[in-house]
Amino acid sequence: MMFSRGMSRRSFLKTSSAAGLVAAGAGSAWTGRALAASDLPDPQSVLDQISISGYVREDYRDLYGMSDDKPFWDNGKDWIRTVDWEQVRSELSGSTVRFAIGAADTESAAEGLEPFKMLSGIEVELVPIPDDSFYDKALAEFISGNASFDALQFFSPWLGDFAAPGFLYPLDDFASKWGLPLDDFYDTYRLNYGFFNGTMYGIPFDCDIQMVHLRKGYMEQLLGGPIDKVNSVPSYDELIRVSKELNNIEPGVSGVGLMVAPGFWSTYTWEHIAAQAGMMLFDENWEPIFNGDAGMKGLEIILELAKNANPGHAGAGWPENRAAWLGGQVATNISWQDSGTQAMRPDQSQIVDDFVTIYEPRIEGGRFAPPNIAGSTSCVSASAQNAEGAFLMLGFLTTASIMAMNEANANGVAPGYKSVLENENLQAVSQPAKVWGDSLHHAWCSPRLPGAFPIEQAIGNEINRAVVGRISAKEALDNAAAAVKQIMTDNGFYSGNDPVDYAAAAPGLYVGEGKPLPF
Repeated sequence: MMFSRGMSRRSFLKTSSAAGLVAAGAGSAWTGRALAASDLPDPQSVLDQISISGYVREDYRDLYGMSDDKPFWDNGKDWIRTVDWEQVRSELSGSTVRFAIGAADTESAAEGLEPFKMLSGIEVELVPIPDDSFYDKALAEFISGNASFDALQFFSPWLGDFAAPGFLYPLDDFASKWGLPLDDFYDTYRLNYGFFNGTMYGIPFDCDIQMVHLRKGYMEQLLGGPIDKVNSVPSYDELIRVSKELNNIEPGVSGVGLMVAPGFWSTYTWEHIAAQAGMMLFDENWEPIFNGDAGMKGLEIILELAKNANPGHAGAGWPENRAAWLGGQVATNISWQDSGTQAMRPDQSQIVDDFVTIYEPRIEGGRFAPPNIAGSTSCVSASAQNAEGAFLMLGFLTTASIMAMNEANANGVAPGYKSVLENENLQAVSQPAKVWGDSLHHAWCSPRLPGAFPIEQAIGNEINRAVVGRISAKEALDNAAAAVKQIMTDNGFYSGNDPVDYAAAAPGLYVGEGKPLPF
């Protein structure tokens, strides 16, 4: 997941599986093999080695009894096992795909793409881009009209920046021709990471959701019994009360972990909570409306939680939050789903077996709207020299089996497939997976707009000012709304030909309307 124009969650982890494009160890059996079309192996022999024993870390396999006879995916929906590789070879073997990749991930990506080369006969040339300038470098190359890459993966909120000006290649025909299982993606990822103005431009890659996590021992002490994932903390009012009671329950333990650093970190935490109050960022005319009652309710809850939050919360983003949670320094936590998976792994966590991920707390008068926030998508450049080969490579990297094994490796790269998160074998090795999958049918998401990054920055900067007491909550959201209105104007809205059709975006903004709750 790319959190800003530079820092990625994958590169931050720096574990043996941290790169996230593929699971640890993937590709080691392939390196150096010939790729001549006449010498390509039988596809099934390659697919057989894309397996739990080949891709998932041995210590994790031993810890949870993972094995190839307990797959985390459905072979009938795993694209690499349903596509006709002989047809791929007959049409594209010998061609080359240029793949833009963050420089920190280049080595692992090269290794992980070896099986794709063996399956397809397509060579992959990696185009490293410094992590701290990925957005700017990619944008500059798009504007030049002659990008040095065919394919790239990037932070999903940037989809509007790249799709609206025509920088991305439409993928609908390729998805149809090669049978990409779009119906297996949860709607929120398919609509928000895949489509823009009704056209498919991306394949969902790192499919995130924010969730609430509790320390089991502390909560059971408070409750006098086991945690109920639905009813023990049913509301944000209750989370405020619980975090107050658990604050300083032990020296060095805070009641709640919050990410409210300036910029997008504060925006994400506020969107997470305000969405439960019914907040939407815009009306059907793209006028900012988030400074209304629902947005205010979300910010007021943050200000209450902040009284019981981790030291330095006003400067905390994901790295600080992750360290505090996995280090046992917070009793409850508002973060991404991988805070639940990584907490299970002894090499990453000091709280193994002492935590649980719950269903999203509610707000009276609001709705159950778990937030799909951040994540990454995979796209093809409009100027690609080998657009079809690029699509096939991205299909390989995002296929269900590889994404499921990324989750088993707890490397922070999240699957967005129903057939994966609803798989009982995967749920056994990923503690949040059951609640996560249930929640996605009701997900909230921000629209993918040109200017999304400065919008997130502007909102979060004002929220942070309220958190540190420099301005009131009302001033913060009113200031943010004015700033967002200007950013939208600068990006071509309100002039009679909006770059994004609200009617096309609306179905993905909240997918839970009218659906029964999962509990």
